[in-house]
Amino acid sequence: MKYRTLVVDDDAGVRYTLAEILSDAGLQVELAENGQQALDKARKTSFDLVISDLRMTPVDGLELVRILHAEQPQLKVILVTAHGSERHAVEAMKLGAYDYFKKPFDLDELMAVVGRALESLRLSAENERLTSENNFSQSLVFRSPSMSRLAVLVGRVAPRDVTILIDGESGTGKERVAEAIVRASARSERAFIRFNCASLTAELAEAELFGHTKGAFTGAQRNRNGLFREANGGTLLLDEIGELDLNLQAKLLRVLQESEVRPVGEDRSFAIDVRIIAATHRNLVELVQAGRFRDDLYYRLKVVTLTVPPLRERPEDIAVLARHFLQRIAERFGTGPLRVPGELFDKLSAYAWPGNVRELENAIEALVALSIDGELDLSQLPGQAVAVANPSAPLADTEDPKAQGLSLKQRVEAYERGQIVTALEATGGNRRETALRLGLSRATLHDKLHRYGLAARGDED
Repeated sequence: MKYRTLVVDDDAGVRYTLAEILSDAGLQVELAENGQQALDKARKTSFDLVISDLRMTPVDGLELVRILHAEQPQLKVILVTAHGSERHAVEAMKLGAYDYFKKPFDLDELMAVVGRALESLRLSAENERLTSENNFSQSLVFRSPSMSRLAVLVGRVAPRDVTILIDGESGTGKERVAEAIVRASARSERAFIRFNCASLTAELAEAELFGHTKGAFTGAQRNRNGLFREANGGTLLLDEIGELDLNLQAKLLRVLQESEVRPVGEDRSFAIDVRIIAATHRNLVELVQAGRFRDDLYYRLKVVTLTVPPLRERPEDIAVLARHFLQRIAERFGTGPLRVPGELFDKLSAYAWPGNVRELENAIEALVALSIDGELDLSQLPGQAVAVANPSAPLADTEDPKAQGLSLKQRVEAYERGQIVTALEATGGNRRETALRLGLSRATLHDKLHRYGLAARGDED
């Protein structure tokens, strides 16, 4: 990693000397001629380290330290002091400076101070990663680098009270990510309310979210606060936000903008303080372009966007998830110790899991539920998990031992998937050519790619 370093000094000779030394040491260096220019740059660009002269105008080193420490407390600031300025350097460290060295500077002393600062940055980043993964693992089980990166992002954004949009395919664990955010937030001890935007008609969804008065509509037999008021001070998860009725989207936007809610049939509004997390498996940009989702609501929701990768893109997680589910489900069913065949994890890892983690969990649950005396019957796995040892290879031969015990439908699907994979490879992933080769329309090929977990393969050209 190349740490971004800002060198600040009103002496051009010192600036360029430091820049050359630090660049040779592998740092990415930018220069500023004075404290004000340094502040302007630090507010536009993310730096890891600032090395600044003490005496400058109009903003000197002490003032620079004070402002940067207030605005970016994680930033390491090292001061360069003249002989006899040690008292000012100590004062600067009280204001938040990391360390200092004197000029004319000794190269070894300079690199020792910079080295300590970089090691401190490395340890802070490692601590952040481990803490984030530990908190995240209370909601999700993972081993893959992509989920580790997501854990770090969750750890950073959770304590900061901003609206978050979580996207990803169905079954990837978006609700678990939301739980991890709430757990690490300042609202962790307050209400966490979940609402599925696809579960109710627009009229009922409005009453459920915003509340209603008695008699406001047929069936409204009593006053109800609504989920926003129930979540006041806490967090509201709006799952499947892409399914929300267009007219209701306008009312939701007004609630988010004004931080107040008016129940159906009520002539007054109520102030609310609710953090919003929205989740969707739909492409909201496409919905906006199609006129089915408000662009102003989209931008209001996506202050921070977190994407949960599909299971096929993180195969390292399949075995660890499977072991987790086996243990948890066996305990729930009271089956006692299970004898797990070695080939189980090979079969699980060879399957694309179009239903993602949810499908994997359901498959493991079926295996455990149908086990006999602790023996798992692998023929109960999804057809292609049984049939496909190598997801890139077609299994056209119905006499293949891997296909034994499959239904006719499962064998046909395994054969069809293999033919599609072969055609994709033959055309270099060109979907148009693949459709022509297979005698399919592009729409039909598109549907089959999604059905067989191959949507990530190929391109549209």
